[in-house]
Amino acid sequence: MTANGWLQILLFFAITFALTKPLGVFMTRVFGGERTFLHPVLRPVERLLYRLTGVDETREMRWTEYATAMLLFSLVSLLLLYLIQRLQGVLPLNPQKLPGVDAASSSTGFAASAFNTAVSFTTNTNWQSYVPETTMSYLTQMAGLAYHNFTSAAVGIALAIAFIRGIARRESATIGNFWVDFVRCNLYVLLPICLVGALVLVSQGVVQNFRPYDTAKLVDPQTVEVDKKDAAGNVITNADGTTQKERQTVTEQTIAQGPVASQEIIKEFGTNGGGFFNANSAHPFENPTPFSNFFELLCIFAISAGLTYTLGRMTGSQRHGWAVFAAMTVLFFVGIAVSYWAEARGNPLLAGTDQTASALQPGGNMEGKEVRFGVANSALWATVTTDTSCGAVNSMHDSFTPLGGLVPLTNIMLSEVVFGGVGSGLYGVLIYVVLSVFIAGLMVGRTPEYLGKKIEAYDVKMAMLNVLIFPLLILVLAAISSVAPSFGTSQLNNAGPHGLSEILYAFTSGAGNNGSAFAGISANTYWYNTTTGLDMLFGRFFMIIPMLALAGNLARKKTVPPSLGTFPVTSPLFTTLLVSVIVIVGALTFFPALSLGPVVEHLLMRACQTF
Repeated sequence: MTANGWLQILLFFAITFALTKPLGVFMTRVFGGERTFLHPVLRPVERLLYRLTGVDETREMRWTEYATAMLLFSLVSLLLLYLIQRLQGVLPLNPQKLPGVDAASSSTGFAASAFNTAVSFTTNTNWQSYVPETTMSYLTQMAGLAYHNFTSAAVGIALAIAFIRGIARRESATIGNFWVDFVRCNLYVLLPICLVGALVLVSQGVVQNFRPYDTAKLVDPQTVEVDKKDAAGNVITNADGTTQKERQTVTEQTIAQGPVASQEIIKEFGTNGGGFFNANSAHPFENPTPFSNFFELLCIFAISAGLTYTLGRMTGSQRHGWAVFAAMTVLFFVGIAVSYWAEARGNPLLAGTDQTASALQPGGNMEGKEVRFGVANSALWATVTTDTSCGAVNSMHDSFTPLGGLVPLTNIMLSEVVFGGVGSGLYGVLIYVVLSVFIAGLMVGRTPEYLGKKIEAYDVKMAMLNVLIFPLLILVLAAISSVAPSFGTSQLNNAGPHGLSEILYAFTSGAGNNGSAFAGISANTYWYNTTTGLDMLFGRFFMIIPMLALAGNLARKKTVPPSLGTFPVTSPLFTTLLVSVIVIVGALTFFPALSLGPVVEHLLMRACQTF
C-alpha cells in the first residue's frame, strides 16, 4: 500500500461526501413534487407524459397497488427485451449483421441466454454470460439494454422513496404513486445528469458512433487454441463432456465500435454494470483515462449516498440519515482496507526467492489488472462496485488474491447495503435498521420504536422474510451446482476452493442483483443461464414484496412520543449496533461457505499452494 493510493481513495470518498447533501436535497424536492431549477423545462414534459398515459398524479396507491404496478411494468419490460434480442437479426442498426440471440442454439424452444439477459437487465443486475460486442446489435444495446439501465434504476429509486414515505407518514393508507415516482426519477434525476455525464465521457475518449466495426492487420500473427465447432456453429464436445479444441492462426483484429458513452454513464450512475464490451470498464473504449475511471467511480456511489440524506430530510430526522451514512462508511473503509492490503501484498509464490507467507510480491498482485489503474484503483473499484449493485469491473475479480476476492463476495453477501444500489441499498439497509431497533428493544425489555413508531411482530416477520430469501437462493443453487459435475463443476476454470468461490460468486452476484463475476466460470450454458436467471428474478422481486408490505404497515401506524426506554437512532451507538447486526447476520449465514472458499484458499496460499 502507498500514500498515493490512500490519497486517491480518500479524495474519492471526500467528493462523494460533498455530493451527498446537494443530491439528497434535490431528490427530496423532486419526489416531494416541489419546484426545482429544472421545472421550467421539464414540468410541461412531465404533465404531457401523464396526459398521454392516463396517469392521475394526485392519486396515491396502497402498497399492494404500488407493488402490482411495479411488477406489471417489470414484466412488460422483460418481455420487450426478450423479443428485441430474438428479433435483432431482422431489426435495423445492426451493421455487423448479428443474428438473433440464441438463434442457433434454441432448438428446445427456450432461448436460455435471451431469457437470462432479459431478466438480468430488468432486475438491474446486468449479469452477462455472453460477449456483448459479438452478440448484441446497436439497437439491442440502446433500445434494449440502455433503456433497461434507466428503467430498472428508476424502479429501485422509486421503491426506496416509497419505503421512506412509509416510515415518515402517520396513519396513512398510501405510500405514493409508482408511475409518478418512476417518471420523476427518469425525467429529473437520471436523464439530465446522464446527458451531461455522457458528454464528459466523450471528452475523455469514450466512443459514441454507429460505425461498423473496423479491422486491423496484425503485425505479428498469433496462433490460438479455440473451441472446435461443427458446420452449424455448435461447439463439439468429447464423450466425457469436455470441449474439443483446435488451433487457429489469427492475422487480423476486429475493433468494435458503437454508441458506448450514452450507455456507459447510466451503467455507472444507475448502478447497472453491464458493459458494452466484454472487458467492461477495463476496456479503453469504456474507460480510457484515469479521470474517466475516477468520474465513473463517483457516479456509482452518488445516488446511493444522496438517498441517505433524502431519508433524513423526508423523515424529519437528519441525524438519523447521517447515522445510516456513517454505518455505510464504516463498512466501506473496512472493505477497501482489506482489499487494498491483500492486493498490495500479492502472492508469496511470486515474491522472489523468499517464498514465505510474509514475503511481498514486488508491485503487488497485478494479474488481471489494468496498468493504467494499478492496484489501488482496482481494489477501490472492486469494493465500490460490490458495495453497490453496480457490477461493473475495471479488473478481473477471478485474479484477485483470496482475501482480495473475499471482499467483493462479502460485500454482496451483506445484501449490498454499503451504500448499495440505487434505491435497493437504502431499502436494504432500512430492513436492517428495523431489525437493529427490534434487537435494541429486546435488550432493554421494552417495545421497540423506530422514529416514533412501534415495531411489532408483523414488521419483524416481513423484515426477516426479506433477509432469509437472499441466502436461501444463493446457498441452495450453489450447493446443487457444486456437486453436479455434468452441468455445474464442468464449467469451472479452477478446482478446489477457488472453483467453489466461482460458483458461490455467480449465484451471490445474481441474487444480489450485482452482475459482476469472478470471470472464471463458463456461465453461458443452459443450466447456468436458467438458474442464474431465476436467481436474479427471485432475488429482486421476492425481496421487494415483503419490503413494500413493511412500508405499508409502517405508514398506517400512529406515532408515539419518545420515552426513557426509546433507543435513539441518531447516535454513534446506533451506528455501531447497525454495523454489528449487518455483519453478524451476514457472517452467521455465509461464514461456513466462505470458510470452504476464499478463507481456506488464503491459508493454502500462505503455504504457497494455488488453484
